Amino acid sequence: MVSIDLIALDLDGTLLDTHEQVSAANRAAIAAALALGIRVVLVTGRGVEAPTQISHNLGLALPVICCHGALTKDIQTGETIGHIPVPATYAKPMLEFAENEDIDVAVYLEERFYRMPGARRYMSDMRGPEWQEITSFRALPQVAPTFLRFLGTEAVSAVRATFDDLPLHFKYETWGEFVECAVTSREATKRNALTNLCATYEVPRERVLAIGDSRNDVPMLRWAGIGVVMGNAEPDVIRAVGRVTAGNDDDGVARALERYVLKSPYRARSA
Repeated sequence: MVSIDLIALDLDGTLLDTHEQVSAANRAAIAAALALGIRVVLVTGRGVEAPTQISHNLGLALPVICCHGALTKDIQTGETIGHIPVPATYAKPMLEFAENEDIDVAVYLEERFYRMPGARRYMSDMRGPEWQEITSFRALPQVAPTFLRFLGTEAVSAVRATFDDLPLHFKYETWGEFVECAVTSREATKRNALTNLCATYEVPRERVLAIGDSRNDVPMLRWAGIGVVMGNAEPDVIRAVGRVTAGNDDDGVARALERYVLKSPYRARSA
């Protein structure tokens, strides 16, 4: 029988519902897991601000893994535990291309998203304080950014056609009718960041429960002792993972925790 020592949760499409809220059932299930001494960590493609706020709100103590695994941050001290940026030699021409061609892109640098004025807001959090407008990407410091986000069909098609051969990690995602491509270092993945965090806390992978919904979650879900995919995930993601819980609007995280953590020990390889 396998017991769980650490739970890793994606945010968008997983812990958060379509209104970007944590349901009462999900909150209660996380509180119950914490009461059992189980660690809980948020693993997200977002920047530092949102997962830090949500972690504090839920009473979580572990560092947050954000920016698709490119940045790990201690939410208690503000210390950067891990940072794997996009090399400036690749990021600079990509940003120059986006600006010259009027391609919608956001760059995450020094824990802020920068975009050109008048860019469309696809998600509500794009109006938050960590999002700032800049008249030219050339005005940014010449340092390596944490990651880039190409937003919308036109931008995704452009980056695929122009830069897909670069030695970087291109994470293509679909959110309803909205598509985006997050560009990170090849080494920056949720799986790698979670592996490192678990090593720090001496938690073996067999004792990890990970829950997510998107393509960039799949390696993490398949690495964990128990990987669970949300019912609202794309069909190819569900096929890749196998274990499925309810959707993010139906307390899918709570149902997974109840099944694999809170009620009884679970034989991880028997499902």
